[in-house]
Amino acid sequence: MSIQIQEVKSCTDRKSFVAFQFDLYKNNAYWVPPIKADELSAINPEKNPAFEFCKAKFWLAHKDGKILGRIGAIINGLYNKKTGLPYGRITKVEFVDDNEVVDALFDTAINWLKSEDMTHVHGPLGFTNLDTQGLLIEGFEYLPSIASVYHLPYFITQFERLGFSKENDWLEFRLTLTDKPVNKANRGAGLIKKRFGYDVIRFQNKTEMQKYAKEIFEILNEAFQNLPYVNQFNNKMIELYSKKYFKVLDPRFVRVVKKEDQIVGFVVGLPSLSKAMQKAKGKLFPFGFMHLMKALKNPSEIDLLLTGVLEEHQNNGVAVILFAEIQTEMLNSGIKIMETTGIFETNQNVIANWKNYENIQHKRRRCFVKQI
Repeated sequence: MSIQIQEVKSCTDRKSFVAFQFDLYKNNAYWVPPIKADELSAINPEKNPAFEFCKAKFWLAHKDGKILGRIGAIINGLYNKKTGLPYGRITKVEFVDDNEVVDALFDTAINWLKSEDMTHVHGPLGFTNLDTQGLLIEGFEYLPSIASVYHLPYFITQFERLGFSKENDWLEFRLTLTDKPVNKANRGAGLIKKRFGYDVIRFQNKTEMQKYAKEIFEILNEAFQNLPYVNQFNNKMIELYSKKYFKVLDPRFVRVVKKEDQIVGFVVGLPSLSKAMQKAKGKLFPFGFMHLMKALKNPSEIDLLLTGVLEEHQNNGVAVILFAEIQTEMLNSGIKIMETTGIFETNQNVIANWKNYENIQHKRRRCFVKQI
């Protein structure tokens, strides 16, 4: 029987779309399951405000009554207006290693993008840069952070077989705190605060932290505005991501730097939840929430999720203050391991800083591109 492509339209279809990745990666020691409810909301036009500025469709591939793959396609109108380029995005693509299945999925997505006058397709990408991005091409033997991705090695071969080529790579590092970089950061932070008059805001609880959510996203909008795949978050998106992320953040590992009454930078770290998410198996209740709370209470390593500094303050060393703060909090909590999220390989300033630590550059993700 030939491959049957089904467009995802109903609630049942969306559940099947989300469930496929749990089947594909079942018993895989390196895959970190997302929360199913979040995945369902992300592809539901009634729940994801990104559909206000994005067009998107999703499909499933069936053969002999069994789902063998899935794919989504997104047209981010705001990003295309910003760049002036008619690019579509491949998203949430997962498949068995079968050329017929892969061809049917990609042909369907690309034909829709072509019908919408797109000239290129790139990805994997999400609606925004806070969704997971890229295809894992190195580091399959390492557990990813919850902000990263995992794919099976044959995905690379399939993308290349279809004529996709490299557009951008993200690198990920695993850092071990040692005395030399910690002491250097602490000395530098003290001098920078004295010279420029910066103050640090620390949080005792989530309520205090939540008050700064909008300002943090406003800094994120400005600091990331020139990066690939980024468009600004509107108020609805800020509200959505604030509810999604701030409810699980640990105030100990969030810092804000201000000058006078202006917030100029922030850093967000989070105790690693990867193993806890594996135990939760995609569900917060009845027991998944308990696994997450245990991981938050007794962390052994930290995921560095986001850092942002207003452009006019980026050369003043605000980032040094932020990392000195996080490192001090880590050591006070008995933690010496930090996992970075993806950094564009062209960002040599940050990469050079990571190399001051005992480090391994252990993962690489790629965004592919193809003319259509």
